Amino acid sequence: MLRPVKTVRRRKSSGSFVIVASRYNERYVNGMLSAAKAELNRAGASVRVIRVPGAFEIPAVAAKVADDGAGGTGRVSGIICLGVIFQGQTSHAQHIGWGVTHALAQIQVQYRLPVIHGVFVFEKKEHAAVRCLGKKHNRGTEAARTALEMARVMADS
Repeated sequence: MLRPVKTVRRRKSSGSFVIVASRYNERYVNGMLSAAKAELNRAGASVRVIRVPGAFEIPAVAAKVADDGAGGTGRVSGIICLGVIFQGQTSHAQHIGWGVTHALAQIQVQYRLPVIHGVFVFEKKEHAAVRCLGKKHNRGTEAARTALEMARVMADS
């Protein structure tokens, strides 16, 4: 069930976040990206965006960002991964979705760093529009809020 996005007051954060976003299905990804950046900016966090060709390429860049941070070259508070995959007539979309999910989970555990999974498989463009382009149910806003909360949890742990 979709929950409406409510305006939330957040305390200012000195967090630093990287958003890795696919260029494929750009219209929908850009909707989530804009919403995520706006939410992070409202929280006072710094944001860096890295664009990749498609959803399958997101984990490689997320792993590099996590690894660079682990090496002391600029630890980030969290990584937000955004992409949209549309189901076609074959099982390709499920394979890509599963591969991305598995890889992002591994990165998160290996580096003990919040890696927010905002890569979605949709059957219809109408479903993507509701979740990626609207203000009421935007998955980009939700991803940014999750990243902010997880960064606080990890810092307090």
